[in-house]
Amino acid sequence: MSRTLVIGDLHGGLKGLEQVMERAQIAANDHLIFLGDYVDGWSDSAATVSFLIALSRKQKCTFIRGNHDDLVHQFLLGKEMSENWIIHGGQSSKEGYALLCAEEKKQHIRFYEKLHDYHIDSDNRIFCHAGFQNQNGPEAEWYSTAFYWDRTLWEMVCAMDTNLKPGDLHYPKRLSLFSEIYIGHTPVTKIGATTPVQRANVWNIDTGAAFMGPVTILDVETKKYWQSTPVWQLYPDEVGRNQRSYQDS
Repeated sequence: MSRTLVIGDLHGGLKGLEQVMERAQIAANDHLIFLGDYVDGWSDSAATVSFLIALSRKQKCTFIRGNHDDLVHQFLLGKEMSENWIIHGGQSSKEGYALLCAEEKKQHIRFYEKLHDYHIDSDNRIFCHAGFQNQNGPEAEWYSTAFYWDRTLWEMVCAMDTNLKPGDLHYPKRLSLFSEIYIGHTPVTKIGATTPVQRANVWNIDTGAAFMGPVTILDVETKKYWQSTPVWQLYPDEVGRNQRSYQDS
């Protein structure tokens, strides 16, 4: 029986991804939905994208665009980058891509070009990196960057009255559009967690792989999840240089 599995932010932590895929016993007929931020962080940023490209040739994968993926795409296209990008993980991507040949870089550019802002499945579940703002749904969004930069959806559900239910006068309209909403982008470590967190019908799968947390895979049907070893333990020689505020990037 095939599964739909959603995978949180990676930030170059390929060792964590490979480990958690083994723990989840990924099968060829599983549908893997990656929530973005494949790069900027640990030293395997470029290698992570190469791994994902190869993986997509073997089984069904849906790749969502993260804000860091958009930044690296701009870098590969020759755009002058802000120092803030370097500070928030971009240095690892610069160094990783310096090792790739021109053809490999072209393959990666094509990968970034094909990323999805969001994915809605047949059960009316939406998957996106950060969320969406428009109360009429993602198709009515004015700015596509909201899908991978905006944090208001997660902030809203964290601040909501837990007694509010769908149909209540003050229940947020954008939540009622979907049966479930899956996001990453804002690490759950900001609220003291290292496992997937549900608020209302929103599931946050970013468990902090960019700094002190693990990579997480969650089965959207059963809500069973698997986690890697905290990624920093898999890259012990890089801990000093990677302790930066990815939460704010």
